[in-house]
Amino acid sequence: MTVAQYREKRGPALIHHANPLIPRATVAANDIRALVDALGQLGYDTETLLSEIGLRRMHFDDPEARLSIETYPALLTRVQQQRFTPNLALHLAAVTPMGAFPLLDYLVLTCDSVGAGILQLARYYRLTGSPVVIEVRDDSDCVDVVFGGRSIPFGIEYGISLAVLRLREETVGHFTPAKLQFEHRPDDSAEFERILGCPVQINARWSGIRVTRENWNVPLRRRDPMLRTILERQANDIVAKLPESRDIVSELSRMLESHVASGDTCIESVARKLGVSSRTLQRRLAGEGKTYQLLLDGARKIVAGRHVSEARLAICEVAFLLGYSEPAAFHRAFKR
Repeated sequence: MTVAQYREKRGPALIHHANPLIPRATVAANDIRALVDALGQLGYDTETLLSEIGLRRMHFDDPEARLSIETYPALLTRVQQQRFTPNLALHLAAVTPMGAFPLLDYLVLTCDSVGAGILQLARYYRLTGSPVVIEVRDDSDCVDVVFGGRSIPFGIEYGISLAVLRLREETVGHFTPAKLQFEHRPDDSAEFERILGCPVQINARWSGIRVTRENWNVPLRRRDPMLRTILERQANDIVAKLPESRDIVSELSRMLESHVASGDTCIESVARKLGVSSRTLQRRLAGEGKTYQLLLDGARKIVAGRHVSEARLAICEVAFLLGYSEPAAFHRAFKR
């Protein structure tokens, strides 16, 4: 049997849960099946799609099997080649039933409120293997749920759409976001507004969901503390066994970009939001040949360039916003 024939039979980098020595980013085979089933609901020829990427239905039989994260882009490329669908992520989310992602879905819906469910989603989103990272920014009036990380627009649109639709269902229609934001331009933002029932801002500074304090506190209809505790134990066991898949440099850079304007760039504070100690963060950065200060300077550079190009603020205001004591210090840093 040739290597090509073996790969065709085995599937695209199928990784069994029993092999802990492979540190590659993976996704649960069941999550790929949920996507494939939704594609079937939209009328796609799923058997052909699976065949084209070297997968068969039997690869979904083992509930603990994992596939290479590259399975996602390979499948989506074939999907759009078979038939282009505008706002594909939105339409897939609309036909994905509750329970398609069993553990994550029930970790969220057993929470007491919308806010608690969103925090749970952010905490355990890594279970999906998605490169999307969810960050919750609690402001005085609203809460911003930011979908970032190293994800393609599809992953951002799918995650946001599924979260809104799930929360609407679990609040019996009482949850409505204040607005949605996308850093990119979706195929048809008006369709997002119509289906998800809220305004959509494109070319925004971050992608995600803005939630009012009133909506944050709306109760979920199936809240169940006892079941939630059991599911959290199971989820924690799975997360502990997953290979480290986060690109710490990209993730930290993205977070620093969002924090330089607030002035909260203390390494202890940022490390805490990444779920690690400051010492661990510094050690991991050193392993990548980076330092915290270097990435902080890079984030300031990006944000400064954005403000200067927009020409909405005076130079002295930009300097103050980025934490410089005086415009001269900002000038020197910007020149570097």
